[in-house]
Amino acid sequence: MLNVKPLEDRDYELIKEAERVIETNYRYGRHHIGAAVRATSGKVYAAVHVEANVGRITVCGEAMALGKSISEGDHEFETIVAVAHPHPHEDIEKCWVVAPCGMCRELISDYGKHTDVILSYGGELVKCNVMELLPEKYSSDME
Repeated sequence: MLNVKPLEDRDYELIKEAERVIETNYRYGRHHIGAAVRATSGKVYAAVHVEANVGRITVCGEAMALGKSISEGDHEFETIVAVAHPHPHEDIEKCWVVAPCGMCRELISDYGKHTDVILSYGGELVKCNVMELLPEKYSSDME
């Protein structure tokens, strides 16, 4: 069981930013995921994932959004979300919220253990602390 919180109006606005960036930049085989992060400053940074022919060098949307925020000087985060854009061959009309992959969970928690993640859980959109998604996180810190 995850310890979840209901979404606020500004969380729905964050989802809309993730949708906007991928709807504007969707390219089949190149960009399928849009992500948006809200820094503690209140500023929102949105980015798309960057697909590569060699899969292991693909960069997730969440990593791109965090990098964009950090590059602009915002290093502390409140909430992050990712959405998937339907492919032309899918019978889906709009974007949907997706949970971060394991590597993104690690990355988000490395840069902000207090960051909330928006995801679908129990059939509804909610948010939870990233550490809820990554129990017993790896750390190089000595106990």
